[in-house]
Amino acid sequence: MDIFIPRDLTREAARQLLTEHAEYGQWELARVRVHPDGSRHVRLRRKVIRVRSTL
Repeated sequence: MDIFIPRDLTREAARQLLTEHAEYGQWELARVRVHPDGSRHVRLRRKVIRVRSTL
């Protein structure tokens, strides 16, 4: 999942947006690119949940 964060969005608002995606959508941060104009391109990936056998 790719998210574009404009340069006028505060750091706190961006943190809150990414935290919500991580908690409710089971995403984790994969990459952040900061463009020369100050905007950010964030790539999230699905968190891998390992299941152990109980047998």
